[in-house]
Amino acid sequence: MKTKQLVGILVTGAVIIAVGVTGVLSNVVKGKFTDAEEQAGSSFMESLMSTQSKVTLPTEEFIGVINIVGEIAPSTSSSAWSSSSSEYNHDLYLDYIDKMEKSDLNKGILLYVDSPGGTVYESDEMYLKLMEYKEQTGRPIWAYFASQACSGGYYISMAADQIYANRNCWTGSIGVIISLTNYKQLYDKLGIKEIDITSGANKAMGSGGLDLTEEQQEILQSLVDEAYDQFVGIVANGRNMSADTVKPIADGRIYSAQQALDHNLIDGIGSLEEEKAEMTKALSVSSDIKFYEPKNSSTMMQSLFSAVDDVRPKTDTELAVEIVENKGKGVLKYYAD
Repeated sequence: MKTKQLVGILVTGAVIIAVGVTGVLSNVVKGKFTDAEEQAGSSFMESLMSTQSKVTLPTEEFIGVINIVGEIAPSTSSSAWSSSSSEYNHDLYLDYIDKMEKSDLNKGILLYVDSPGGTVYESDEMYLKLMEYKEQTGRPIWAYFASQACSGGYYISMAADQIYANRNCWTGSIGVIISLTNYKQLYDKLGIKEIDITSGANKAMGSGGLDLTEEQQEILQSLVDEAYDQFVGIVANGRNMSADTVKPIADGRIYSAQQALDHNLIDGIGSLEEEKAEMTKALSVSSDIKFYEPKNSSTMMQSLFSAVDDVRPKTDTELAVEIVENKGKGVLKYYAD
């Protein structure tokens, strides 16, 4: 065999081997990149779609901040496409309190309240959770009232040991309300009649197309009265007053900060920074201790669609539906309009 032929065979063999090795390496590398891309894509999609709020605590001593801001209501079972406009996240804060109970680094809670109130159920659930925290830990709870701390916002604050208010705050509104919307006259005008097949005379009570009977008004009033008595008892216990002392000032009216102080509904008037300084002093902790609040997380898709929804003008129909949903659902509320 000639030298040139031998060299050609060797070169050809080397090329075939090199191509084979390159192919194997290419498949391995491609597989690795594909796996990485799939993982990255999966992680991206999770961040895009995930609706879970995770509470993490500081790794240093801290005072937990809970923002009772906006209307107090259930946490929405949010989809990937929507985001609740409310700043109050009920489930997030319940979870936060649970975690603070178990943390030795937590030294107390500061409630920051700027709320007109909200539903009876969620207001009471948050109040009871805060009282459980105090019982389990022996740590203090202080509250600061910003521009408003009305009804359910005031109710929750009855778990606080000290309450300070901004001098321009409105507070109080101790009372209960059920709002219903009646469409009967509109239905009559349009020739529409509501027909309900019910198991009892009061099963459709409060339906928009029917007038309330006297008996039904009494039934709803009894629910309001019971929730009101509960509210009065909570205030009496929280402010160390008798129910007889609370009732004359608990007729639903709102009070200025000074009026609230005069009626023993708060303990002082000042700024948030002043209360923080007083709280750290009372707790005998460092003046630069961390005041930590958990972040109210939302998904990327929620943020995007929420931003679009904020700038998009609402139609007359959407505005009408919003009014009905906010004012006429017949839910017991500790709420100030």
